[in-house]
Amino acid sequence: MTTIAFIGLGNMGNPMAANLVKAGHDVHGFDLMPENLATARENGITVMANAAAAVKDADVVITMLPAGKHVVSVYEDIAAQARKGALFIDSSTIDVDSARKAHAIAEKAGLLSVDAPVSGGTGGASAGTLTFMAGGSAKAFAQAEPILQPMAGKVVHCGDAGAGQAAKICNNMILGISMIGVAEAFVLAEKLGLSHQALFDVASTSSGQCWSLTTYCPVPGPVPASPANRDYKPGFAAALMLKDLKLSQEAAQSAGAVTPLGAEATQLYGLYNAMGHGDADFSGIIKFLRGDAA
Repeated sequence: MTTIAFIGLGNMGNPMAANLVKAGHDVHGFDLMPENLATARENGITVMANAAAAVKDADVVITMLPAGKHVVSVYEDIAAQARKGALFIDSSTIDVDSARKAHAIAEKAGLLSVDAPVSGGTGGASAGTLTFMAGGSAKAFAQAEPILQPMAGKVVHCGDAGAGQAAKICNNMILGISMIGVAEAFVLAEKLGLSHQALFDVASTSSGQCWSLTTYCPVPGPVPASPANRDYKPGFAAALMLKDLKLSQEAAQSAGAVTPLGAEATQLYGLYNAMGHGDADFSGIIKFLRGDAA
Protein backbone atom coordinates (compact mmCIF):
# COMPACT_ATOMS: atom_id res chain seq x y z
CA MET A 1 0.00 0.00 0.00
CA THR A 2 1.29 3.44 -0.98
CA THR A 3 0.34 6.66 0.78
CA ILE A 4 -0.84 9.10 -1.89
CA ALA A 5 -1.76 12.76 -1.51
CA PHE A 6 -4.30 13.93 -4.06
CA ILE A 7 -4.69 17.70 -4.45
CA GLY A 8 -7.68 18.79 -6.54
CA LEU A 9 -10.77 16.62 -6.10
CA GLY A 10 -13.12 18.00 -8.73
CA ASN A 11 -15.00 16.21 -11.51
CA MET A 12 -11.84 14.42 -12.63
CA GLY A 13 -9.81 14.24 -9.44
CA ASN A 14 -12.45 12.62 -7.25
CA PRO A 15 -13.10 9.54 -9.40
CA MET A 16 -9.38 9.19 -10.12
CA ALA A 17 -8.59 9.22 -6.40
CA ALA A 18 -11.45 6.80 -5.77
CA ASN A 19 -9.84 4.30 -8.14
CA LEU A 20 -6.60 4.58 -6.20
CA VAL A 21 -8.51 3.76 -3.01
CA LYS A 22 -10.07 0.74 -4.74
CA ALA A 23 -6.56 -0.38 -5.71
CA GLY A 24 -5.64 -0.51 -2.01
CA HIS A 25 -3.75 2.75 -1.62
CA ASP A 26 -4.09 5.11 1.35
CA VAL A 27 -5.25 8.36 -0.24
CA HIS A 28 -5.11 11.69 1.60
CA GLY A 29 -7.02 14.38 -0.26
CA PHE A 30 -7.54 18.12 -0.27
CA ASP A 31 -9.70 20.50 -2.29
CA LEU A 32 -10.88 24.07 -1.75
CA MET A 33 -14.55 23.18 -2.35
CA PRO A 34 -16.46 21.64 0.61
CA GLU A 35 -18.79 19.70 -1.69
CA ASN A 36 -15.80 18.02 -3.33
CA LEU A 37 -14.45 17.04 0.07
CA ALA A 38 -17.81 15.53 0.99
CA THR A 39 -17.72 13.39 -2.15
CA ALA A 40 -14.14 12.43 -1.39
CA ARG A 41 -15.13 11.10 2.03
CA GLU A 42 -17.84 8.99 0.40
CA ASN A 43 -15.15 7.61 -1.91
CA GLY A 44 -12.98 6.46 0.99
CA ILE A 45 -10.46 9.29 0.77
CA THR A 46 -9.02 10.67 4.01
CA VAL A 47 -9.80 14.39 3.84
CA MET A 48 -7.07 16.67 5.14
CA ALA A 49 -7.27 20.25 6.41
CA ASN A 50 -4.91 21.65 3.78
CA ALA A 51 -2.51 20.65 1.03
CA ALA A 52 0.54 20.69 3.30
CA ALA A 53 -1.11 18.25 5.69
CA ALA A 54 -2.06 15.98 2.80
CA VAL A 55 1.51 15.69 1.47
CA LYS A 56 3.33 15.44 4.82
CA ASP A 57 3.45 11.63 4.96
CA ALA A 58 2.87 10.88 1.28
CA ASP A 59 5.09 8.75 -0.93
CA VAL A 60 3.34 10.15 -4.01
CA VAL A 61 1.63 13.51 -4.59
CA ILE A 62 -0.87 13.87 -7.45
CA THR A 63 -2.28 17.23 -8.49
CA MET A 64 -5.32 17.86 -10.73
CA LEU A 65 -5.75 21.63 -10.94
CA PRO A 66 -7.31 24.19 -13.34
CA ALA A 67 -4.28 26.00 -14.79
CA GLY A 68 -0.51 26.32 -14.82
CA LYS A 69 -0.44 29.15 -12.30
CA HIS A 70 -2.27 26.95 -9.80
CA VAL A 71 0.12 24.03 -10.29
CA VAL A 72 3.21 26.20 -9.90
CA SER A 73 1.75 27.90 -6.81
CA VAL A 74 0.85 24.59 -5.16
CA TYR A 75 4.27 23.10 -5.94
CA GLU A 76 5.92 26.16 -4.40
CA ASP A 77 3.76 25.76 -1.29
CA ILE A 78 4.12 22.02 -0.72
CA ALA A 79 7.46 20.91 -2.18
CA ALA A 80 9.29 21.72 1.04
CA GLN A 81 6.66 19.84 3.08
CA ALA A 82 7.05 16.59 1.14
CA ARG A 83 9.31 13.67 1.96
CA LYS A 84 12.69 13.75 0.25
CA GLY A 85 12.53 11.48 -2.75
CA ALA A 86 8.75 11.59 -2.99
CA LEU A 87 7.20 11.43 -6.44
CA PHE A 88 5.11 14.33 -7.73
CA ILE A 89 2.65 13.66 -10.57
CA ASP A 90 0.71 16.52 -12.12
CA SER A 91 -2.29 15.38 -14.17
CA SER A 92 -3.64 18.88 -14.87
CA THR A 93 -3.75 20.15 -18.45
CA ILE A 94 -1.48 23.20 -18.45
CA ASP A 95 1.00 25.04 -20.65
CA VAL A 96 4.37 23.44 -21.28
CA ASP A 97 6.33 26.31 -19.67
CA SER A 98 4.42 25.96 -16.40
CA ALA A 99 4.91 22.20 -16.47
CA ARG A 100 8.65 22.68 -16.78
CA LYS A 101 8.62 25.22 -13.93
CA ALA A 102 6.84 22.65 -11.75
CA HIS A 103 9.48 20.04 -12.63
CA ALA A 104 12.22 22.52 -11.68
CA ILE A 105 10.60 23.24 -8.31
CA ALA A 106 10.36 19.52 -7.59
CA GLU A 107 13.95 18.86 -8.63
CA LYS A 108 15.26 21.69 -6.44
CA ALA A 109 13.43 20.13 -3.48
CA GLY A 110 14.94 16.70 -4.16
CA LEU A 111 11.74 15.22 -5.56
CA LEU A 112 11.02 13.13 -8.63
CA SER A 113 8.33 14.54 -10.93
CA VAL A 114 6.18 13.62 -13.90
CA ASP A 115 3.73 15.72 -15.90
CA ALA A 116 0.94 13.29 -16.80
CA PRO A 117 -2.16 14.95 -18.27
CA VAL A 118 -5.05 12.70 -19.23
CA SER A 119 -7.50 12.04 -22.02
CA GLY A 120 -10.83 10.28 -21.54
CA GLY A 121 -13.03 12.74 -19.66
CA THR A 122 -15.11 12.08 -16.58
CA GLY A 123 -16.30 8.75 -17.98
CA GLY A 124 -12.74 7.53 -18.29
CA ALA A 125 -11.90 8.87 -14.85
CA SER A 126 -14.75 6.89 -13.29
CA ALA A 127 -14.07 3.72 -15.28
CA GLY A 128 -10.30 3.83 -14.75
CA THR A 129 -9.65 3.91 -18.50
CA LEU A 130 -7.86 7.24 -18.91
CA THR A 131 -4.92 7.67 -21.25
CA PHE A 132 -1.98 9.24 -19.41
CA MET A 133 0.63 11.14 -21.44
CA ALA A 134 3.72 11.32 -19.26
CA GLY A 135 6.77 13.56 -19.36
CA GLY A 136 9.79 13.20 -17.10
CA SER A 137 12.91 11.17 -16.53
CA ALA A 138 12.95 7.41 -17.09
CA LYS A 139 13.43 6.92 -13.33
CA ALA A 140 10.43 9.10 -12.45
CA PHE A 141 8.24 7.43 -15.05
CA ALA A 142 9.18 3.95 -13.82
CA GLN A 143 7.91 4.90 -10.37
CA ALA A 144 4.84 6.72 -11.69
CA GLU A 145 3.56 4.02 -14.02
CA PRO A 146 2.31 1.54 -11.37
CA ILE A 147 0.62 4.41 -9.51
CA LEU A 148 -1.16 5.52 -12.68
CA GLN A 149 -2.26 2.03 -13.75
CA PRO A 150 -5.42 1.78 -11.52
CA MET A 151 -6.69 4.97 -13.18
CA ALA A 152 -5.58 4.11 -16.70
CA GLY A 153 -6.44 2.28 -19.85
CA LYS A 154 -3.08 3.31 -21.27
CA VAL A 155 0.05 5.05 -19.99
CA VAL A 156 2.53 6.47 -22.52
CA HIS A 157 5.96 7.90 -21.72
CA CYS A 158 6.22 10.78 -24.20
CA GLY A 159 9.67 12.10 -23.28
CA ASP A 160 11.35 14.46 -20.84
CA ALA A 161 9.85 17.23 -18.69
CA GLY A 162 6.85 18.86 -20.36
CA ALA A 163 6.46 16.21 -23.07
CA GLY A 164 3.21 14.92 -21.57
CA GLN A 165 1.66 18.37 -21.78
CA ALA A 166 2.93 18.79 -25.34
CA ALA A 167 1.26 15.52 -26.34
CA LYS A 168 -2.00 16.49 -24.62
CA ILE A 169 -2.12 19.89 -26.31
CA CYS A 170 -1.50 18.38 -29.76
CA ASN A 171 -4.06 15.62 -29.17
CA ASN A 172 -6.78 18.01 -28.08
CA MET A 173 -6.13 20.34 -30.98
CA ILE A 174 -6.84 17.35 -33.25
CA LEU A 175 -9.98 16.63 -31.21
CA GLY A 176 -11.33 20.17 -31.44
CA ILE A 177 -10.69 20.38 -35.18
CA SER A 178 -12.16 16.95 -35.89
CA MET A 179 -15.32 17.59 -33.88
CA ILE A 180 -16.00 20.73 -35.89
CA GLY A 181 -15.44 18.79 -39.12
CA VAL A 182 -17.81 16.00 -38.07
CA ALA A 183 -20.44 18.50 -36.89
CA GLU A 184 -20.22 20.45 -40.16
CA ALA A 185 -20.75 17.24 -42.12
CA PHE A 186 -23.92 16.43 -40.17
CA VAL A 187 -25.23 19.95 -40.65
CA LEU A 188 -24.63 19.65 -44.39
CA ALA A 189 -26.28 16.21 -44.43
CA GLU A 190 -29.36 17.68 -42.76
CA LYS A 191 -29.59 20.36 -45.46
CA LEU A 192 -29.25 17.70 -48.15
CA GLY A 193 -31.97 15.49 -46.67
CA LEU A 194 -29.58 12.74 -45.57
CA SER A 195 -30.43 11.07 -42.27
CA HIS A 196 -28.02 11.10 -39.35
CA GLN A 197 -27.91 7.31 -39.33
CA ALA A 198 -27.15 7.05 -43.03
CA LEU A 199 -24.21 9.45 -42.78
CA PHE A 200 -22.94 7.66 -39.69
CA ASP A 201 -23.18 4.23 -41.32
CA VAL A 202 -21.17 5.43 -44.30
CA ALA A 203 -18.58 7.66 -42.61
CA SER A 204 -17.92 5.37 -39.63
CA THR A 205 -16.83 2.58 -41.97
CA SER A 206 -14.99 4.63 -44.56
CA SER A 207 -12.42 7.39 -44.87
CA GLY A 208 -14.35 9.86 -42.69
CA GLN A 209 -14.12 7.79 -39.53
CA CYS A 210 -12.56 9.31 -36.41
CA TRP A 211 -13.11 9.30 -32.65
CA SER A 212 -15.33 12.40 -32.80
CA LEU A 213 -17.68 10.43 -35.06
CA THR A 214 -17.53 6.83 -33.87
CA THR A 215 -17.30 7.37 -30.10
CA TYR A 216 -18.59 10.90 -29.53
CA CYS A 217 -21.04 11.47 -32.38
CA PRO A 218 -22.47 15.03 -32.08
CA VAL A 219 -26.04 14.04 -33.04
CA PRO A 220 -28.36 11.81 -30.99
CA GLY A 221 -29.02 8.26 -32.09
CA PRO A 222 -26.05 6.61 -33.80
CA VAL A 223 -23.84 6.40 -30.66
CA PRO A 224 -26.14 6.00 -27.63
CA ALA A 225 -23.38 6.82 -25.11
CA SER A 226 -22.51 10.19 -26.65
CA PRO A 227 -23.52 13.42 -24.85
CA ALA A 228 -25.79 14.33 -27.79
CA ASN A 229 -28.26 11.85 -26.32
CA ARG A 230 -28.28 13.74 -23.00
CA ASP A 231 -28.87 17.25 -24.36
CA TYR A 232 -25.08 17.78 -24.47
CA LYS A 233 -24.47 17.37 -20.77
CA PRO A 234 -20.66 17.07 -20.49
CA GLY A 235 -18.47 14.82 -20.81
CA PHE A 236 -15.89 17.33 -21.73
CA ALA A 237 -17.16 20.88 -21.42
CA ALA A 238 -16.79 23.41 -24.22
CA ALA A 239 -14.98 25.74 -21.81
CA LEU A 240 -12.31 23.10 -21.27
CA MET A 241 -11.96 22.55 -25.01
CA LEU A 242 -11.47 26.28 -25.46
CA LYS A 243 -8.84 26.26 -22.72
CA ASP A 244 -6.92 23.46 -24.45
CA LEU A 245 -7.19 25.08 -27.88
CA LYS A 246 -5.84 28.33 -26.45
CA LEU A 247 -2.94 26.37 -24.99
CA SER A 248 -2.30 24.89 -28.43
CA GLN A 249 -2.16 28.32 -30.01
CA GLU A 250 0.14 29.68 -27.30
CA ALA A 251 2.42 26.70 -27.89
CA ALA A 252 2.26 27.16 -31.65
CA GLN A 253 3.22 30.81 -31.35
CA SER A 254 6.07 30.00 -28.97
CA ALA A 255 7.39 27.20 -31.21
CA GLY A 256 6.87 29.03 -34.50
CA ALA A 257 4.40 26.42 -35.80
CA VAL A 258 1.67 27.23 -38.34
CA THR A 259 -1.70 25.82 -37.21
CA PRO A 260 -4.46 27.55 -39.22
CA LEU A 261 -7.14 24.95 -38.45
CA GLY A 262 -6.23 25.04 -34.77
CA ALA A 263 -6.57 28.82 -34.85
CA GLU A 264 -9.97 28.63 -36.55
CA ALA A 265 -11.22 25.99 -34.09
CA THR A 266 -10.12 28.25 -31.23
CA GLN A 267 -12.13 31.14 -32.67
CA LEU A 268 -15.26 29.01 -33.16
CA TYR A 269 -15.15 27.57 -29.64
CA GLY A 270 -14.47 31.08 -28.35
CA LEU A 271 -17.69 32.29 -29.97
CA TYR A 272 -19.65 29.28 -28.70
CA ASN A 273 -18.43 29.91 -25.15
CA ALA A 274 -19.13 33.64 -25.42
CA MET A 275 -22.75 32.79 -26.19
CA GLY A 276 -23.02 31.13 -22.78
CA HIS A 277 -22.44 27.48 -23.66
CA GLY A 278 -19.18 26.86 -21.84
CA ASP A 279 -20.88 24.36 -19.52
CA ALA A 280 -22.27 22.30 -22.41
CA ASP A 281 -20.35 19.41 -23.90
CA PHE A 282 -17.92 20.47 -26.61
CA SER A 283 -19.81 18.36 -29.16
CA GLY A 284 -22.67 20.86 -28.75
CA ILE A 285 -20.73 23.09 -31.16
CA ILE A 286 -23.02 21.54 -33.79
CA LYS A 287 -25.82 23.75 -32.47
CA PHE A 288 -23.67 26.81 -33.11
CA LEU A 289 -22.88 25.60 -36.62
CA ARG A 290 -26.62 25.15 -37.31
CA GLY A 291 -27.21 28.70 -36.13
CA ASP A 292 -29.46 27.69 -33.25
CA ALA A 293 -27.05 27.95 -30.31
CA ALA A 294 -28.57 31.23 -29.15
